[in-house]
Amino acid sequence: MNVMERFQLQNAVAIVTGGARGLGKAMATALAQAGAHIVIADKDLAEARTTAHDLQHEGQEAIAIQVDVTQEAQIEQLVVQVMDKFGKIDVLVNNAGIALHVKLEDMEAQDWFNIMNVNLNSVFLMSKAVGRIMIQQQRGSIINISSMSGIIVNTPQCQAAYNTSKAGVIMLTKSLAVEWAQHHIRVNTIAPGYMKTELTRPFFEGNSTMVQQWLDATPMKRPGTPDELAGIAVYLASDASSFATGGVFVIDGGYSVI
Repeated sequence: MNVMERFQLQNAVAIVTGGARGLGKAMATALAQAGAHIVIADKDLAEARTTAHDLQHEGQEAIAIQVDVTQEAQIEQLVVQVMDKFGKIDVLVNNAGIALHVKLEDMEAQDWFNIMNVNLNSVFLMSKAVGRIMIQQQRGSIINISSMSGIIVNTPQCQAAYNTSKAGVIMLTKSLAVEWAQHHIRVNTIAPGYMKTELTRPFFEGNSTMVQQWLDATPMKRPGTPDELAGIAVYLASDASSFATGGVFVIDGGYSVI
């Protein structure tokens, strides 16, 4: 097989959580361009539908399904809808996430629980529900979006809850990779650094001291952009990464190196 053919995802079915905007939308677009049918699973149905409509211009089928990824019943219904529509699930991208900069001594317990629910527990719930389908199929690729914050402690902001949740995603990824290798299911995680998205744009355009400290500590001296995760997403979803599982793929402009 020609090496470029291994990157093709023709008629594969991919679910992207939090796929309506930002990093999720960029990865969903890349998977569609590689030939996959896309399910945008997002809490914001209106924006998810807009994104799905945009992806249809890539020549692939794309649908939007509203889901709160912290609610197991909603996730189970999502899986039923996808299976009824497509009959299979080849790729799951667990991208939904939130962040909060609060000193631990000042953090409300509910804020801690919310971050864990969205960032970590949702990965467990989605992987459990989709993993059961993939085990039946005896194939599949799960791509969890963690963060460089799962392996280093960011400064100067205080974000212990976020860091802890992303470290949990990394260990869950490694654990599932071992458990499900026998079923030909690969589980990897992408760990982005500081990325300029719709959500973080005000930070970067505000030219704050905090942002300047981030950039000074980044060898490439700039934030990443959502499209810079496109290649790694297609690689991990496709047969090009057929021997890659349990991997942590850090995309951070060198921030965590120094």
